[in-house]
Amino acid sequence: MTEVTGTLPHLKRSLKLWHLLVYGIIIIQPTAPMSIFGVVSNEARGHVVTAILISMVAMLFTALSYGRMARVYPSAGSAYTYVGKTLNPMLGYLVGWSMLMDYVLNPIICAIWCSAAAQNIFPLVPYAVWVMLFVGVFTGLNLRGVNTSAKVNAWLALGLSLVVLIFLFYAVRYVLHVVHPSPAEWLRPFYDRATFAPSLLFRGTSIAVLTYIGFDGISTLSEEVENPRRNILLATVLTCLIIGLLSAVEVYAAQLAWPARVAFPDSMVDTAFVHVAMRVGGRYLFHLLNLALLIANMGSGTAAQAGAARLLYGMGRGNALPPRFFAAVDPKTQIPRNNVLLLGACTLAGAFVLSFAEGAELLNFGAFIAFMGVNAAAFVHYKVRRQDKAVLPGAAPLLGFLVCGFIWLNLGHRAQLLGILWLVVGLTLYWVRGRGQQTVTPGFDPG
Repeated sequence: MTEVTGTLPHLKRSLKLWHLLVYGIIIIQPTAPMSIFGVVSNEARGHVVTAILISMVAMLFTALSYGRMARVYPSAGSAYTYVGKTLNPMLGYLVGWSMLMDYVLNPIICAIWCSAAAQNIFPLVPYAVWVMLFVGVFTGLNLRGVNTSAKVNAWLALGLSLVVLIFLFYAVRYVLHVVHPSPAEWLRPFYDRATFAPSLLFRGTSIAVLTYIGFDGISTLSEEVENPRRNILLATVLTCLIIGLLSAVEVYAAQLAWPARVAFPDSMVDTAFVHVAMRVGGRYLFHLLNLALLIANMGSGTAAQAGAARLLYGMGRGNALPPRFFAAVDPKTQIPRNNVLLLGACTLAGAFVLSFAEGAELLNFGAFIAFMGVNAAAFVHYKVRRQDKAVLPGAAPLLGFLVCGFIWLNLGHRAQLLGILWLVVGLTLYWVRGRGQQTVTPGFDPG
């Protein structure tokens, strides 16, 4: 049922704050830090908890900016729209193009992780075989138009939450009965004098932010929320806070069980958390966590590829990309078949060219551009144009911009170079297609 104002239909505003919180947690997943645990541990020399908490601060400021901008544009929940309409259409395009990189990279890192996890169970099957299998699953499901329903996602989030609780039970029992940490060792996951280095910590933090990727999706529900001016902001901030604290507890328990003074070997780094599960709970917990994360990453990879295909379709329909190819819809299945096949090929190639760590950093390159853009838009709208006298509307987005910018600068050099190359390609397309004098591109809304 819709509400009607004049002749224009509107979605019914029926979602409450708790609906948004559940939705946000489902998007991010309660097991979010587990997939990146080994990579962050190696980069930050064991300071995963600290990296998770620092990135949470950056995300809380940014979440506040997303919530505030959702008040300004309650029917369009995307960094692309916020930046394009508040700052500049071309800057909005660059933010949207950067987010497209995230959509393309997400199924790549999911395929890499799933292949590594599958090798934990069947080590004799080559990595290349698993990559082709999982990319085939992602692409095949999307060619059939299979979408994961919200109900399935909710059950998946509940199942993963139970797995987290089971892991924490075994980890606490192992730490108390086997490790017997000294008072100093209880604090070592936060700060280890022997391995601490600011540059390494912030390099790890630049990857740890992947834990929170997806929180901005809450703003896409603005048209269906009761009191969106209040609830979108609260839900976005609370989701980041809940996920951040839960993630910190998960990795804290893992670091106590497996002190990180010795780096994870290359054969274990991508799936390090399941090897921690093996130590604290034996093969039962190893296989349970491995299977749970495998299913979660398969779902994320399939959904990310579907979202990317629709985003490319929107860009083609809006003439930001050649419409003959990207806006084409298969007459039988009613899906953007060309885009799905193209993304399948990109996922297959990317899984062989990139490592999980490189893919994660490159994904965060685009995400941080979007985050900095939203913080800048919130600052300009609330502090410059409205000249709001309150401190928070100006200080929060400014701090968010600065923290996100600092972390962005600490990304790996290869990720920065590839990201800049991606932006150059996007700018070239923008000008070649004559978009320089246009306003916000219709149909191009990364969401």
